[in-house]
Amino acid sequence: MTKREALTLAGLVALVCAVFLLSLALGSTAIPLRRVVMALLGTPSDGTAALVVTTIRLPRSVTAMLAGASLGIAGLQMQTLFRNPLADPFALGISSGASLGVALVVLGSGYGAAAAFDSATGIRGDALITAAAIVGAALVLGLVLIVSSRIANPTTVLILGLMFGYAVSAVVTVLVGASQPERLAQWAQWGFGSFSGVTWQRLQLFGPLTFFGVLIAAATTKQLNALLLGESYARSMGLAVRRARLLTMLGASVLGAVVTAFCGPISFLGIAVPHVCRGLLSTSDHRVLVPAVVLMGSAGALVAQIVSLLPGGAGVLPLNAVTSLMGAPVVVAVLLRSRRGAFAG
Repeated sequence: MTKREALTLAGLVALVCAVFLLSLALGSTAIPLRRVVMALLGTPSDGTAALVVTTIRLPRSVTAMLAGASLGIAGLQMQTLFRNPLADPFALGISSGASLGVALVVLGSGYGAAAAFDSATGIRGDALITAAAIVGAALVLGLVLIVSSRIANPTTVLILGLMFGYAVSAVVTVLVGASQPERLAQWAQWGFGSFSGVTWQRLQLFGPLTFFGVLIAAATTKQLNALLLGESYARSMGLAVRRARLLTMLGASVLGAVVTAFCGPISFLGIAVPHVCRGLLSTSDHRVLVPAVVLMGSAGALVAQIVSLLPGGAGVLPLNAVTSLMGAPVVVAVLLRSRRGAFAG
């Protein structure tokens, strides 16, 4: 690891810590940082402030960190697997497939939206929604992979992934249109995206799934580096390419689907975070990129959460709108840079 890479990672750690504390202090009612720290340390202080921090804001912020890290890692895996800078869980249909799985359970069955999105249903209800989301995401991404094995152009693969995503979204729209009115309000609220619905109880499932997904990505950095150089080179190094592709696909599907099931479809974080980290580190080495993406994804999700809560008592901004405003400029910059490179060539 170079000095620049070490300093960058240290800076990202400091950024995550600072933004994490701000996310606990800011909200509908501001809480001084001193009281936030006292609540985290369990020091006797203002009971109301401690209750707000520990029961509402702390699980919300932990969820944001896990979700941001998961989406960033899933985006990095997809961009490496398809060798396409615009690949991410949202563009390749993972989020749409996960949404279809959730919709089939919530809108297409007797389970009911109220039960599905109510934390009082316990681990069993969360597991049902999560399993449906993972199956839906894996099916859509599996179709994309089957098609990509016969098409060499990564741009065409990306377009096909978008088309699959649109087709799946159309099915979801049909389910929404045929649903009862009382279910639609909660479905629409879920579709805006939010980290607030994950309580300590729901974190018992969400936390381990996302944490182990990130650990799997960290353990496959050598395989990702080999895939980055092309399948022929990876085979020459003795890598089982098909198994590596399957493991990468499964990891990205699980991470994207779990986040979608618990937090709604969150766009742009998965595509923007890896590019920001590559720009900061000036490297494509996954041994450095993976921890950087975890940290940057956590910080980005926390910032999006803070911005979404800025209206305070006047309301809450849709999280999807905030992440889109944050991530869209990064995507535009990537497109312009690749266009200039094409002209230069």
